Amino acid sequence: MKLHLGGFHDCTAPSSDKIFIKATGGGAYKFADLFKEKLSVSLDKEDEMECLVTGANFLLKAVHQEAFTYLDGQKEFAQIDPNDLYPYLLVNIGSGVSMIKVDGDGKFERVSGTSLGGGTFWGLGRLLTKCKNFDELLELSHQGNNRVIDMLVGDIYGGTDYAKIGLSATTIASSFGKAISDNKELVDYKPEDISRSLLRMISNNIGQISYLNALRFGLKRIFFAGFFIRGHAYTMDTISVAVNFWSKGEAEAMFLRHEGFLGALGAFMSYEKQCLDGLTVNKIPQRFPISVSSAGNKIYCSMNGKSNGNGNESIECTVYGT
Repeated sequence: MKLHLGGFHDCTAPSSDKIFIKATGGGAYKFADLFKEKLSVSLDKEDEMECLVTGANFLLKAVHQEAFTYLDGQKEFAQIDPNDLYPYLLVNIGSGVSMIKVDGDGKFERVSGTSLGGGTFWGLGRLLTKCKNFDELLELSHQGNNRVIDMLVGDIYGGTDYAKIGLSATTIASSFGKAISDNKELVDYKPEDISRSLLRMISNNIGQISYLNALRFGLKRIFFAGFFIRGHAYTMDTISVAVNFWSKGEAEAMFLRHEGFLGALGAFMSYEKQCLDGLTVNKIPQRFPISVSSAGNKIYCSMNGKSNGNGNESIECTVYGT
């Protein structure tokens, strides 16, 4: 994603001897002094939740095939009508998880969340497997078998379902539950099995809590974003299964192709609050031209068409004051 800013001839800009960068999230506060000391750059801080919602609204309205479902290994793009987008639940999975009810441009409320998120997966995974980075831990989970560690319904009921209440034999009854009865130590378990079980536990929990909040507010659309997902097939599939199970098929999890950039995009778009009467976003070369409304202004956009190797087309934006 490339973002360019220009054309602010009539705006009151900061002094030319000072460099300002839009930033959001906890790091904008935590590392502000470091940026100023080492790079002579000042961070212009924007509200994290507002930036997430602004970025999500923009992508869902402006980017062709931004949202998709993923279940049982099948990826299907969702048709989103910009005029019938709201309300929806935005679940942003970072170190922790925030669940935001979005009712329109600039209209949102953080309704719930959980401390069991990406940071939990990475923190416990690092302690239990000795993986050195998040991506290594995710990759390790590809090779694992969570049934070695998780206690299933079938383990409790002699290999059979608990059909009376709708639980199959393969349903997880207790994450890491077999570690209770097995006469084993940590070194006896494979790191890949631990990683798989841990990922399943975190993703299942997020999926269930998300659906319960959607049910609480009568929301049918649930969009999941944040760098925890990273286009990881097993993560998306587990979240989807959890939403499908608890909703009895009435709701579905949807994911965003540019999941990790909502906050950055929202912070970038905050320039319009300062000195733009209109906002024009151009992506080059132009493709899928769409006109959408954002905070009362017109945005004209199209897709770049370049692939980053993940199946995601890149976005290249230039913002001009008019």
